[in-house]
Amino acid sequence: MSPLILEERLEHLYGKYNKREFVHPDPLEFLYNYNEIRDREIVGLIASSLAYGRVLQINKSVSIILDRMTPSPFDFLEVASMESLLHTFYDFKHRFTAGDEFAAMLFGMKNVIMKYGSLYACFKTGFINNGESILPAITEFVEELSSGFNCGSNSLLPLPAKGSACKRLNLFLRWMVRRDDVDPGGWDDISPSRLVIPLDTHMHRICLALGITKRKQADMKTALEITCSFQMIAPHDPVRYDFALTRLGIRKDTDITSFLDESGRNTGKMGADSSHP
Repeated sequence: MSPLILEERLEHLYGKYNKREFVHPDPLEFLYNYNEIRDREIVGLIASSLAYGRVLQINKSVSIILDRMTPSPFDFLEVASMESLLHTFYDFKHRFTAGDEFAAMLFGMKNVIMKYGSLYACFKTGFINNGESILPAITEFVEELSSGFNCGSNSLLPLPAKGSACKRLNLFLRWMVRRDDVDPGGWDDISPSRLVIPLDTHMHRICLALGITKRKQADMKTALEITCSFQMIAPHDPVRYDFALTRLGIRKDTDITSFLDESGRNTGKMGADSSHP
């Protein structure tokens, strides 16, 4: 499939599914309940960090957390201590994430906000201080979030240097940086052109089927390869099609097979076999 044909089909998919009416039950919808960016960025990091496993369980876990931080997550963290967070979330459990690990992440968020004024200000500092790649900014952001507690590594805060695709952090950045009918945005000084595709096993299977990658591991190297391929089509917004593409196989009215049939079936690899940055 040529990049031109793929772009046409992706734009059709974007126009059809990149609408707020199709967001439910994506955890992204929790962000729509908060008008203040200082609350929304906290909610976004919470919702994205727990975005692993079955979506119904994800949404249940996020709801439990936010119910205990009502009405303003920012105000809640402002007066919280590590001891109070451990007490508030002592019984919390989301698959492999226990209450103490989640409380540690919240305490890291509190420390970052106290130091920089907001999560955005922290990330923006790392973004400005680094070159073309957004990965060093992600690394600095995670290090800042992790600096306030002594519990070693936190599974909710992966590092690109360890090979992780950092799907949940890249998903968080997509929500906060992009602004359209689905992504609410708010981090306006970060260019969408620098974002990396949030790569999980579902997105990986889609990109394998489309011929965008041949790599078998859903790691950071694969995420960057896929992002480079999408940059050929949308250089200013390479994650533009992420939400629409991930509807394939999630919604009952569409799947990757029907998308390929509509596209005339994929016959070649786009990306590594083509010229791109």
